[in-house]
Amino acid sequence: METKIESEVTVVADEVVEATSNVEAKLNVDAEVKRISTKEIIAYLAEKFPACFSVEGAAKPLKIGIFQDLAEKLTGDETVSKTRLRQALRHYTSSWRYLKAIKMGVFRVDIDGNDAAEIDQEQADYASKTLKESQEKFGNKKPKDKAAKKPYKGTAVKGTKSVSKDSTDNSRKEKFNSVKSTKRVVAKTAVKLKPVETSNVVVGKNIKVQLGQSSMDAVITEVSGKDVSVQLNSGMIVKTQVKNIFTE
Repeated sequence: METKIESEVTVVADEVVEATSNVEAKLNVDAEVKRISTKEIIAYLAEKFPACFSVEGAAKPLKIGIFQDLAEKLTGDETVSKTRLRQALRHYTSSWRYLKAIKMGVFRVDIDGNDAAEIDQEQADYASKTLKESQEKFGNKKPKDKAAKKPYKGTAVKGTKSVSKDSTDNSRKEKFNSVKSTKRVVAKTAVKLKPVETSNVVVGKNIKVQLGQSSMDAVITEVSGKDVSVQLNSGMIVKTQVKNIFTE
């Protein structure tokens, strides 16, 4: 015959099993809800509130503060929590389709599709600016042309003949010798410059100005004692001294 203690233990055990089952069931429901994507939530909202939400075509501007109205309507709805609802609204109202609908003079709508406040110029301008920035950031991205990338360290591209290391080295040597030869020729044919006479340092005169190790063509634009301002062919104005000015 079952004693009183054994009976109480059995009741407690049954209660623990029931509580555990309820927790597991709730966890399974929560896990199922979390798997629902933002797009699926928007589709769910469009189904429940078709007068203000849509998944295609022209969007309708939503009433400011519609989150609270939706939260009240969805109280007890395990499909959409307040956090997921807020995320879905942020995603919906930042889409290009929605931003294009925010125009001056257009009325916002409530969850029943009734006209609310009218959109003013400031709101329209902000939406237009946001749309433009979003399109520039995400709309102009082009897939990288991997085929155009240079092969890494001489790795032969498919369909081309491999180049031997000796051939590459010889090509580099020939290029180096060619550059050295060119430099020597330039050095030999360089024009010898001579200091300009002070009397010839006048505005408008074409001269050579020494800048560092090189000389450049310039025109005198201003003379102030030993200080001279000249304009290079690039348009840049440089301030120098008479001792740095030469003629050919």
